[in-house]
Amino acid sequence: MESTATVALDRSTQLKAFDETKTGVKGLVDAGISEIPAIFRAPPATITTPKPPSSSQFTIPTIDLQGGSTDSLSRRNLVEKIGDAAERWGFFQVINHGISLDVMDKMKEGVREFHEQDPEVRKGFYSRDPSSKIVYMSNFDLYSSPAANWRDTLGCFTAPDPPRPEDLPDACGEVMIEYSKEVMKVGKMLFELLSEALGLNTNHLKDMDCAESLLLLGHYYPPCPQPDLTLGLTKHSDNSFLTVLLQDHVGGLQVLHDQYWVDVPHVPGALVVNVGDLLQLITNGKFISVEHRVLANGAGPRISVACFFSSYLRANPRVYGPIKELLSEQNPPIYRDTTITEYSKFYRSKGFDGTSGLLYLKI
Repeated sequence: MESTATVALDRSTQLKAFDETKTGVKGLVDAGISEIPAIFRAPPATITTPKPPSSSQFTIPTIDLQGGSTDSLSRRNLVEKIGDAAERWGFFQVINHGISLDVMDKMKEGVREFHEQDPEVRKGFYSRDPSSKIVYMSNFDLYSSPAANWRDTLGCFTAPDPPRPEDLPDACGEVMIEYSKEVMKVGKMLFELLSEALGLNTNHLKDMDCAESLLLLGHYYPPCPQPDLTLGLTKHSDNSFLTVLLQDHVGGLQVLHDQYWVDVPHVPGALVVNVGDLLQLITNGKFISVEHRVLANGAGPRISVACFFSSYLRANPRVYGPIKELLSEQNPPIYRDTTITEYSKFYRSKGFDGTSGLLYLKI
């Protein structure tokens, strides 16, 4: 029987060999593999979990944003729905958000084109340095996670300082900037509604710079020959204030709700919105950042574009803690103050290990 040290060394060698191809999971699929490499095999307990009874109480809320900016009654209804979804689910879908189907389709197609173009062109963007202007890689926590995920990613910060057009990939650079501008508008609207749901001034969360920075990640989940043995994305919560996700029709995203994994179905034209750890922190746990995952799929590829409202590892001296106006004797702070940079460093070093990073900040 192999010693633990030998297995670890063997795994380390395999990870390095995979990383050095610079072509990600797509490169494995293009090579025609019929079995997934050992580094992708997830512990069975992380894959097999109960599915909920089929009832409306296990359906992610879908919220229509139309009319919320004009009529006061519609606005109050909308604020109530969004506050309720952020409190009970931490996840909801939005329709009539103002981003055209054309821009959304072009964004998904741009991500597909990038990941399916000549591997030599993709390799030019491959990097594990989070400070790079553009990062293309497979698994940010490749060397620290128990199992690698069946997913490749292209990402960059698009606000407040977008990359120069010449630094962006030809396949999708233009639409990344166009789509990000639209997501910023949606994000600002959502932060206004969430501020009001907390009983605060409309601009409170925006004035805390929650809508200041945007990180865009274009995920590509190739079809998997053994989808029951791995995951597209391990269980985790997001290191953001809010995440706005554009997903295609393939499916696989699931949210942990009442100990059940609930599917987040594809709703044509909708965006999926979820509360991140930083919003749970500043609302002192009122809005919940819930764990979610993506199943691997025999069909595909699955394309998704996740936009995270967070400055992440970028220098940002601002200190965040529970909002003072929400605290009282009955509701004392449950988290200590932190900076986004400090929290992000911890989150990144921890990787997707199945625990909430907020435990690190618990008082």
